[in-house]
Amino acid sequence: MVESIEGGNTGDGGTTLHRRRKVPIRTKLLFAFGALQEATVTAGGIVTVLFYNQVLGVPASLVGTAYLIVSIVDAVSDPIIGTLSDRLQSRWGRRHPFMFASALPIAIAFYCLYQPPESLGETGLFIWLAVFFALLRLGQTLYLIPHDALGAELTDDYAERTSIFGYNNVGEMVLSMVVAGLLYMVIFPTAEGGPNGLLNEAGYIILASTGAVTILFSVLVCSFGTLDQLPYLQKVEISQKFVISGYFKEIGTLLRNPSYLAACLSLLTIFIGLGIIGILATYAYIYAFEFTSEQMFWAGMAKLPGVFVALPLLYFLSKRFEKKQIVIYSTLLLSVIVSGPYTLKLFGFFPPNDSPYILYAVFVPLLVAYLIFPTSYIVIDSQLADVADEHELETGKRAEGVIYSVRSFGKKTTQGVGGLLAGFGLQYIGFPENAEAGNVPAEAIDGLLILNGPVYLAFYLLGIYFMTWYRIDKKRHSEILEELEKRREAASSAVE
Repeated sequence: MVESIEGGNTGDGGTTLHRRRKVPIRTKLLFAFGALQEATVTAGGIVTVLFYNQVLGVPASLVGTAYLIVSIVDAVSDPIIGTLSDRLQSRWGRRHPFMFASALPIAIAFYCLYQPPESLGETGLFIWLAVFFALLRLGQTLYLIPHDALGAELTDDYAERTSIFGYNNVGEMVLSMVVAGLLYMVIFPTAEGGPNGLLNEAGYIILASTGAVTILFSVLVCSFGTLDQLPYLQKVEISQKFVISGYFKEIGTLLRNPSYLAACLSLLTIFIGLGIIGILATYAYIYAFEFTSEQMFWAGMAKLPGVFVALPLLYFLSKRFEKKQIVIYSTLLLSVIVSGPYTLKLFGFFPPNDSPYILYAVFVPLLVAYLIFPTSYIVIDSQLADVADEHELETGKRAEGVIYSVRSFGKKTTQGVGGLLAGFGLQYIGFPENAEAGNVPAEAIDGLLILNGPVYLAFYLLGIYFMTWYRIDKKRHSEILEELEKRREAASSAVE
């Protein structure tokens, strides 16, 4: 049961529902189950550049160009879909029709991305990558933005929003580790004495097939499972139809909000850094540290304890610190720790690859960092929901779809801009195609370490700087909600 008390939004049948309600755990879990789709696409992202560059032989610069094209498509499509989902009126609400419509496009595009025709040459593979990666991203846009906006709409409660996105992000992390573990150990095992299993082209048919089915299942379960929350969501005014002039006006209003700008720029720069290391760490594991795919499995396992620590740690921190402080300090600490092994190896302060301690030296810092990482990730989601309230106070309109389009774009930036920089970074450092572990030029290995260490760290430090612009604290948000509740109560009384 959901709390239903006076003072709030008007639901179906004229019932007035309190907007600072507690959300059932069942709903949080079903909402979070949609993260399996993201986990599957993220796992594919680990190998996409490697697949096209090292397995299929597409030059790294062409792979980077494909990622650039996809990022441009994302930049245009994400805010438009966000605005449309804010304005849509249907018997299934504003968000769910988009979520249902996304299931098949994501699944089909994922399958095709990892199963290009054998007859394609270098140019054909580049076009295939660009087209189906763009279609995959468009499908994700249809799902991710309405899904995230739905999470923000479920309640106005300052702490409960953090809980909702905590469930979602922890679920995404757990599922990402499970899927990545299957990727390394089951789909791409390394044959004894052979090259790393990720370089085995035969495994990609398994990735394509199982990934497509998993994505379809995840999206449909989440979409059907949250339909019962429709009476508790924000209602859109008839006058809030999509018009292009209103769309640009709303974007302009949001971009003048310092807190929205801070959260957006911080999220985007952090995710670009995450995208670079997410792609190039795979190269570093194979060619700089000379790991097998089974040894790479421990990268996922190192992140596992953070899943269980994340919500209790966040609960502890949120009682003592503002959201802005949590993001700044947790991001600073984790970025220094994650970049450490690459920077130390670059300068020669690291165990050799044949050392019995090499796995510990690489993955223990990752374990420590991921005890902290989920907190900043979850809190930024919660900050965006608070911005939606401030935006309503200033404009009289709800705009979760537009606001959360930046989150969707940010997540896809992990592979979009991150892939672009990774691709051109590989080209710049002269990393060879069809490389063989142990026979890569030293300057190319140093380039990999620089990209995974200092370059990654620089993006995170920039994200921390942007977060210093954020202005909404607990006191300010409480004032916003009090004023909004007065307006909604007045509007509800006028209707009655």
